Amino acid sequence: MEDMKTEHIVGEYREYTLTYHDGTSRKVLVTDIEAPYPDGKLIVSTTDLQGVITHANQAFVDMSGYSREELIGQPHAILRHPDMPKAAFQQMWETIQAGKTWRGYVKNLRKDGGYYLVYATVMPNFREGKIVGYTSVRRKPARRKMEAALAEYAKMRAQEAGA
Repeated sequence: MEDMKTEHIVGEYREYTLTYHDGTSRKVLVTDIEAPYPDGKLIVSTTDLQGVITHANQAFVDMSGYSREELIGQPHAILRHPDMPKAAFQQMWETIQAGKTWRGYVKNLRKDGGYYLVYATVMPNFREGKIVGYTSVRRKPARRKMEAALAEYAKMRAQEAGA
């Protein structure tokens, strides 16, 4: 994954370096601009077993700010917002790799440095009894539940920083 570029960012931003589960890192540029989730839309994507995007519907393209060509072939973690604790994604991976469905609230990072909030359902795709990839369906979250999740994520990040 490439570092984010300042020419794509809208507004004032903060810079973070995120380190991913595979040890790679990326510079991300983050603003406080929320892109409102469109009513009645579902964001859908599929990935391979490593979380590399193989399909992105138009709602995903629109909300992420990336073109479909920029998304396909990239790790889904390209959308990871620094406000999301590593433990949230660790739990997701453990659940889906065990063949179960994971549900949770997620703050995603847009190409322009802004963010959007989702309630995600991630499920394994099976072929002949084996997991061959994953599908994620995101919908508009209930605001109160999203705010509670973000508060919990802040506590989790503080614990991660202190560890």
